[in-house]
Parts: sequence; C-alpha cells; structure tokens
Amino acid sequence: MTGTTTIAGRYKIEGRLGVGGMSTVHLAFDSRLERYVAIKLLAEHLADDPTFVSRFRREALAAARLVHPNIVQVFDFGFDSGHHQHFIVMEHVSGESCAELLRDRGHLSVEQALSIVTQACRGLDYAHRNGVVHRDVKPGNLLVSDSEVVKLADFGIARATDQSSITQVGSVLGTAAYLSPEQARGDEAGPRADLYSLGVVTYQLISGRLPYEASSLSELALKQQRESPIPLDELNPEVPHALAQAVAMTLAIDQEARPADAMVLAEALRDGARGVPPPGADSPNFATSAATRVVADDETAATRLAHRAPGPSTAQSRAPRQVPARRAPRAEPAYARRTAAPQRAPQRSSGRGFRRLIGLLLLVGVLALIVIAAVVISNSTSNMVVHYKQVVSNDAQSAIHQLQSLVNKYTK
Repeated sequence: MTGTTTIAGRYKIEGRLGVGGMSTVHLAFDSRLERYVAIKLLAEHLADDPTFVSRFRREALAAARLVHPNIVQVFDFGFDSGHHQHFIVMEHVSGESCAELLRDRGHLSVEQALSIVTQACRGLDYAHRNGVVHRDVKPGNLLVSDSEVVKLADFGIARATDQSSITQVGSVLGTAAYLSPEQARGDEAGPRADLYSLGVVTYQLISGRLPYEASSLSELALKQQRESPIPLDELNPEVPHALAQAVAMTLAIDQEARPADAMVLAEALRDGARGVPPPGADSPNFATSAATRVVADDETAATRLAHRAPGPSTAQSRAPRQVPARRAPRAEPAYARRTAAPQRAPQRSSGRGFRRLIGLLLLVGVLALIVIAAVVISNSTSNMVVHYKQVVSNDAQSAIHQLQSLVNKYTK
C-alpha cells in the first residue's frame, strides 16, 4: 500500500503501523469524518480463503459489539473490490503497545504494570460478560495511549461463546508464549484462558521475562505441566510477596484455581500490592499444578527408593525396576521377642476380673440375707420382740439400760 491508496473511497492510507500473520494494520485518514483511524487489511493471498475471510469477519462482528473505554472500537468493515481487500476500520490509539514498552525499557515498575493490567481487566471483563473470549492476550495487543489509557486490541481470533469454533478440533491459535495450558493442549479456551494470558503479561511486565521459556508448543505444554515459574518476588525485590502469590494464582494450571473473573483478578493484584495475599495462599498446594500433584502421587516405591539410596552409577539408577523374589521370613530378633512377652498380661487381668465378680456376688448375697432377716424380725410376734417394743415406750434412759440387758441376755 502506498500513500495514494484509498480504501472504500474514503480511507486514505498514510503509513504502516504493524504486521501480523494474517493482516497488516495501517494508519489512514477518514476523509468523510475527517479523523485518523487504524485500518486492518487482510493479507492478499488469504482474500480468497473462506476460512480466513470468515475469521476476519468474525473479528469485526465480535469487536463491533464491544463498546468500552478499554477496548479498541471498531467503526467499519467491508470488502474493497477494486483492491481485492477485506478491511476493518478501528479507532487509532496514539501511543505505544506494551511490547514496545518492554523492548525500550526491559520491564516496568510494579505501579505502572498494575495500572496497565487492571485497566486490561476491565476491558476483558466487559468482553467476557458479552460472550466474547479474546484468545490472544499479549503485550502487542495492549495499547497504552498518550493519556495512559489502556485499550485491548486485535480480536482477530476472538470467539463468541455462543457460537461454534471456526477452527478444527485440536488446532491452536494465539502466540505460543502466552497460551494457557488448555490452549496449548488444543482444548477449547474460555474466559479463564484470557486471565492466564494476562497473568503471563503481568509476570513479564514486572520481571522483564516470561514465566516459561520454550522453543515449541510441545515444550511449553510440558513445562507448564511439570514446572512452576520462579516467584516474582525472587526476580524483582520490589514485588511484595502477596503480589507474587496473586500472579502465581493466575498462572495456575487448573482453571478452577485461577480467579473467577477479570475483576476478581484486578482486585487480587491490587490487594497483593498492598501486602494482602489472595484467599487460600496459606495452603501448601496453593497455585500448584494438578498434573504435577498426580505425578508426585503416582511415584513408585522403587523411584522413591532410588531418590533416597545412592547408587553406584547413574546408569544403574535408571535401570528398569525389577520385582524382587519373595524371600523367606527372617528369624525374629531378640528385642522383638522381649517386646512380645507382655502380651500375656491380658490373661492375668481376665482372671483378676473373674475373682472380683465372684466377690461382688457374695456380697450381694450377704446383703440379701440381712434384708430377709430384718423383714422376718419386723413381722415376728415372739416374746423377745414384744418385750423390745415395751422397752422403747419407756423413757430413753430406761430403754438404753433394758436394751443393754437384752443384748447381754441374748448374746450369751
């Protein structure tokens, strides 16, 4: 495209802003509304590919329904038959992308990085609530205007959640370094995949490096499953530990361990910057990979033994595990026989308990006999009892003397 090219009779191309895999973005002047816009042109060799044309059109429709201060606005969409070009006309953001900021500065301060990410959270939250998943969140798609307003751009591979995917099953879209684990596996990407990608951007903005360095998609997927990123507070001493935990939560392998939505993520990051850790940060398994825990649980006894006991060589430690032959029982050591002797104690305690039971029964029998004797005496009409009743009727002192004489008499 040259400076004299005009698209759709109104958009005059003035310069190139960026190049992507399937399109090129140019700065253009809208002669009808007299304003500068960004116009995205689908690559010419893809203009006749129905799949890419459908994807290009989908971007326009998905982004056009999103009107939010933190999302680049789409103004127009169409096909220029004269130049055989499909185009999307968007709001022009005068400023820099986060990719350019990283290129020029290496990394940003915690305060500036969180300002960018929290604004991006507001844009993502609006998109998700309207049923649109971005699927390609990365520094190049986060534009920072001259007035420091962050706008989320390029919904080129966005997918409306109420529509079927236009890509084949198992295909992967997006920049590899920022893909969520489910995207790297080729699974369907939901809103929390965007949160993972934004977590990678946050990690990179603060530390100046990616949480996972990989040369291929398969290597990235393997590292995500088996490794944990270096905590941010170890890479950047200015990062509060609570903030490092919040970012680690966003990078969790399990989608359910990530923040519930973009606004929850923004709040967790703000709290982390103030030293307030995210919920569940005290758990020993906080933000760890579920797959890693499964691998750890499935570790065989032989592997654990190999970790503990030094082997004569590395080759031997890697030898296949062999099932040992059943061995004959060993003779019981002397200390074990001495320890087993007190097991007879329960028999002695049983005999002692039986004797106690017999004694209790005898005591009950004696008490029963005493009660019976008392009843018989109370109902008796013998001379002794009559005489006793007469004694009780006298004065106390006389009764005591008579009772003593009766006792003496009948106890001889």
